[in-house]
Amino acid sequence: MKVMKQNPTLEYSDATNLLEQSAYRYQLQDSPTPNLYRHLFDYESIPKVAFNHRTVPQSMPDEIWITDTTFRDGQQSTSPFTATQVADLFDLLHRLGGPKGLIRQSEFFVYTEKDREAIDKCLSRGYEFPEVTTWIRANPKDFELVRDLGIKETGVLLSCSDYHIYNKMGLTRAQAMDKYLGIVKEILSRGIRPRCHFEDITRADYYGFVVPLAEALMDLSEQAGIPVKIRACDTMGYGVSYPGVAMPRSVPGIIYGLIHYAGVPSEMLEWHGHNDFYKVVTNAATAWLYGCSSVNCSMLGIGERTGNCPLEAMVIEYASLRGTTDGMELPVITEIARYFENHIGYEIPPRTPFVGRNFNVTRAGIHADGLLKDEEIYNIFDTAKLLGRPATVAVDSHSGLAGIAHWLNGYFALVGDNVVDKRAPIIEKMKQRVDAEYATGRTTVMGDGELEAIIREVDYDEFKRLEHINVQLRED
Repeated sequence: MKVMKQNPTLEYSDATNLLEQSAYRYQLQDSPTPNLYRHLFDYESIPKVAFNHRTVPQSMPDEIWITDTTFRDGQQSTSPFTATQVADLFDLLHRLGGPKGLIRQSEFFVYTEKDREAIDKCLSRGYEFPEVTTWIRANPKDFELVRDLGIKETGVLLSCSDYHIYNKMGLTRAQAMDKYLGIVKEILSRGIRPRCHFEDITRADYYGFVVPLAEALMDLSEQAGIPVKIRACDTMGYGVSYPGVAMPRSVPGIIYGLIHYAGVPSEMLEWHGHNDFYKVVTNAATAWLYGCSSVNCSMLGIGERTGNCPLEAMVIEYASLRGTTDGMELPVITEIARYFENHIGYEIPPRTPFVGRNFNVTRAGIHADGLLKDEEIYNIFDTAKLLGRPATVAVDSHSGLAGIAHWLNGYFALVGDNVVDKRAPIIEKMKQRVDAEYATGRTTVMGDGELEAIIREVDYDEFKRLEHINVQLRED
């Protein structure tokens, strides 16, 4: 329920240039039984998206940034990284974030010797960004461990849906609230910044529990003189970005309410989503648009079940929304992908945007013809310049003359007057050999080594000429 504040206030908003009234304070609504939103989540059918046609204004913060959970949530879904691998990836995050530190923090477990060794290696780098943060249980021993490591901020789990409060922990909302506030007080007493993970927020009673809890945490923050952050966790991927969606599934509504009803500053607010319904990137961008400064991601989107928001996707999204990379070193995205493949043995699905082997590879001959005439026709942006990955063509039974020509020009890095036309004799000869391969029943794509061998066989002099040009270009 809503109750009027004793003294409603009027404040001028720099965001809207209007006087805005802070008129309502939401109180905890305790209940003997849980509210499981069965009209939305009956479990025997696809969760429903309900609309109430209430909309809230966009309010992009002055600053937005990315945080990383690869070494916490992400690592829960893969084989554990070694401490050296963690440190190597941490170095890449630092480079990718650029001089402004747009990858602001990275999150770690602290429980094992290997966890602490990885933290020590990353702290020894001396980087300002990403800041090393942790995730701990609501346990005083964990608080001391974090402080001993010299960590300034830690995440702590504050599950907020009745699914967790009643059905998992066996508490009422009032009991959960008391427990959570006690935990946060303990963390504050040790001089550590708490980052409160509002788990399962998209199935929680927003006005009856989430907002009152957030407001109480802001009161504790003011009393302690220490920032308290709130991470809005879309644990099951139920968040929806459409305008006019009813709570608790509305991403705009969740962010707007935490800011305007609970008084959480944008810079103290973070979104953490999962990809169960393919909405993770859109939901993260929507959180930015409606006032959340920080979005929590993992490299390549690794994480529990369907994974977290891909960090590389939000790097690109940042550039799309801001019109600048602000110094982020985008080719590092490709380095991260190759590191996962070559040093960790992680298999990236080949069609994954930005990092998959085939994300800017075409097989269709008609597309290859377009790439030959003007790369911009079939490539999303200058991937060679921005990601260090030129557009390529895979040669198979559908490639045609244009596809083979594009492969050859890319393989030998030919430009300008050196480019080989699709009607050149060497291309005709190669196509005959390629067609013969597939006429015998072959179904796989031809590799670079196979195609180079064909060139050598059908026209060795032309091969040596192209090789000589390639060497000169590399030397220049």
